[in-house]
Amino acid sequence: MPVDSSQPYDDQNIFAKILRGEIMCNKVYEDEHVLAFHDIAPLAPVHVLVIPKGAYVSWDDFSRDASDAELTALSRAVGEVARLVGADAQGYRLLANTGKRSGQEVAHLHVHIFGGQPLGPMLAK
Repeated sequence: MPVDSSQPYDDQNIFAKILRGEIMCNKVYEDEHVLAFHDIAPLAPVHVLVIPKGAYVSWDDFSRDASDAELTALSRAVGEVARLVGADAQGYRLLANTGKRSGQEVAHLHVHIFGGQPLGPMLAK
């Protein structure tokens, strides 16, 4: 079900549970502020999620409320993860949905890294 990104953070969302170690993930990268892991239902040969460790629902509240260290860490992690999984060799797409109309399904900010195949048009018509 799509997420209303204006709602308060729900610490029972799946990514919060992954961050607490309650649910396992196939980790690609981790630092003080960020965790990246393979998507459990990949939509492309490369499909990795990069999430901040802080309690942020969407890009909207993250860009407004995150510390400079968190903002920098997420940005650097996305590039590092793309290189670690080899997505940089042929190109990749980044996607971060915010809110119901965009199709955000988990109420924790996450950036998708897609690659490993031609990815088609930017938006479905």
